[in-house]
Amino acid sequence: MSSEIAVLTPADTEKMEQTEAASTRKRPREGKKKKKEGRKVAKKMSWTNKQRALVFAARGITFHARHLMNDLRVLMPHSKTDSKLERKEGLFAINEVCEMKNCNMTMFFEMRKKLDLYMWLSMVPNGPSARFLVQNVHTMDELRLTGNHLRGSRPLVTFDKTFDEQPHLSLLKEMLKQMFGTPNVHPKSKPFFDHIIGFTNFDGRIWFRNFQISDEEKGGLVEVGPRFCLWPIKIFSGSFSGEVIYENPDYKSPNQYRNEMKMEAANRYKLKAQKTAAKLAQEREIVPKEDELDQIFHTITQDELAG
Repeated sequence: MSSEIAVLTPADTEKMEQTEAASTRKRPREGKKKKKEGRKVAKKMSWTNKQRALVFAARGITFHARHLMNDLRVLMPHSKTDSKLERKEGLFAINEVCEMKNCNMTMFFEMRKKLDLYMWLSMVPNGPSARFLVQNVHTMDELRLTGNHLRGSRPLVTFDKTFDEQPHLSLLKEMLKQMFGTPNVHPKSKPFFDHIIGFTNFDGRIWFRNFQISDEEKGGLVEVGPRFCLWPIKIFSGSFSGEVIYENPDYKSPNQYRNEMKMEAANRYKLKAQKTAAKLAQEREIVPKEDELDQIFHTITQDELAG
């Protein structure tokens, strides 16, 4: 038997190498559509206004204040949260927390005696900062209003015309505008406006309201909530420090107000007690007069006849 040995020529070797290279070459994905020539691709807008607000509270706040803080967080998609601040830590430590969280402004809540809620607004780290007394608080769960808007949509922040008449109100207007205004093209925001956040200056206080835009043509509004009012106390030049650039002369602390109410109640009790004592003394002084007709039906006894 004769065995034949196949001898490969250089041409056969070159063909085999070309076949292997063609088999290992990546094939194009099926279903991938080619871009149409002449079609314009929309450019993505850049996120330039990178405002971030830190919204948190001190330890010891009540559930009512916590619900208000959570409602405000929902309205601010550019906000960040943090754990509660310990009481032993000073307010100046908030600047360090904001720096770690990469935030340039903060909204801080603190409570005194489980009764009085205070709010701080501060521009970190150079200021200014303002302190308010929060009154007439009504949360979304408490009100149960019919208004509704999408979560994360950008608001129209409106102010009363009186904010332009006084310097401290103009400063507060700018601080509130930066705090509640959602930056354009924020990753967590919706690219349209469907609600209005309104600030009104009345009776020395700033009243907060949130409305849904129900009818764009006719300007129909439906309230969503929450509701509260801010009573300005002081404005500082720095962040939680610095010189006092404004102090409200009409501000009255809650402790002083409660003391006045107690004194008024005590005065009312004293007046009532004095009136009662005077009435009793007057009754004692009155001597009843003898009536001549009292003796008409008097029966004469034997003792009276004997005497």
